[in-house]
Amino acid sequence: MNTSKTVLITGGNKGIGFESARQLGKLGFTILIGSRDQFKGQEAAASLKNENIDAEAITLDVTNLDTIQSAAKRIEDQYGSLDVLINNAGVNLDRGLPPSQLELTVLRDTYETNVFGMFSVTKVMLPLIKKSPIGRIVNLSSGLASLTLNNDPKSDAEKYGVNVLAYMSSKTAVNALTVLFARELKDTAIKINSADPGYTATDLNGHTGYRTVEQGASIVVKLATLPNDGSTGSFFDETGVIPW
Repeated sequence: MNTSKTVLITGGNKGIGFESARQLGKLGFTILIGSRDQFKGQEAAASLKNENIDAEAITLDVTNLDTIQSAAKRIEDQYGSLDVLINNAGVNLDRGLPPSQLELTVLRDTYETNVFGMFSVTKVMLPLIKKSPIGRIVNLSSGLASLTLNNDPKSDAEKYGVNVLAYMSSKTAVNALTVLFARELKDTAIKINSADPGYTATDLNGHTGYRTVEQGASIVVKLATLPNDGSTGSFFDETGVIPW
């Protein structure tokens, strides 16, 4: 049985997820690439192995409970526990439309991945994380999730100027998951936090972001490797705490 620290990253075959995998792999973690496309997951794992990183692909679609449960069983059988879960998989389906023009199906599909999928993975993986003495959960959120900043015209124009209901509200719900799971787990060793990677160039935004994946992944890696006295139930970007 592998004795190194294990990290499962949903949607880990590309973007911030893949870069987080690369950075954590360089720190000695065993990387489990969760990918709904088996071939793309295997390609990502092979790329990491070429950098002398211990990595493997696990088929995992966050909207498919069977694949989540199968992934958990494989991790339990192979590793016995899970040290870190990075809930990275997400979608942005708004197409820039204002709330009144959003189709209900788009709202539902967004929540299916960004909220319900994250909840499902966290719930199924939690027994494995509880077996770890250093359990960490990092939920990928966004500065656009901050209700405080969204309601302040004087806040960062990047945030106040965006008004897409499905994506933004789904990430606000992600923050709620973080707070409420943290409350439940407050008497355990597990730390769970939300991460804002900033406006990072990824497929999610058509690579329009001005930040690199290396920059975006930095806060994810920091929260994944928090010390035992680190924060839990909070919302961070690389500069510090973000208001809810």
